[in-house]
Amino acid sequence: MKTIYLAGGCYWGVQKYIANIAGVIGTEVGFANGSLECPSYAQVKKGDTGHAETVRVDYDEARLPLTALLRLFFRIIDPCAVDQQGHDIGHQYRTGVYCTDPADEPVIRAALQELAARYTKPLAVECLPLACFYTAEEAHQQYLDKNPGGYCHVPWAEINWVKTVDPAAYA
Repeated sequence: MKTIYLAGGCYWGVQKYIANIAGVIGTEVGFANGSLECPSYAQVKKGDTGHAETVRVDYDEARLPLTALLRLFFRIIDPCAVDQQGHDIGHQYRTGVYCTDPADEPVIRAALQELAARYTKPLAVECLPLACFYTAEEAHQQYLDKNPGGYCHVPWAEINWVKTVDPAAYA
């Protein structure tokens, strides 16, 4: 099992989408790379903690290579938007890929370089080592499963589509 941390705006939709990818073992929403220890959702939402709403992704690398996972993740973000995804605006909604294994960094950078070739504007996706991650309150875990009509900036068509994908096609 491997772990990567993905920030793509509001973590509710990102978690729902990522959890539907074959090879993902588990997900957990929380807050990454900020300055406040053990922040609450209310604190992060104010936008002054430096944290990004982030999804911890545990995955089976044999079934889902990191490159495939990143390519699928990039489908649901606007990689050029600074501090915004969908209707969510603020530094806590920035995009990023945070790793704990230094061997993942070149894979992430190569995937971002491939992504950048498709855009004329510069990418705003952070590629950094994970400095910290604090789990969000239980009410935010699998939020869209608990609240089927809840807000989601990720299109439902994408959330449903990804269930049908063979990750090998994106490796």
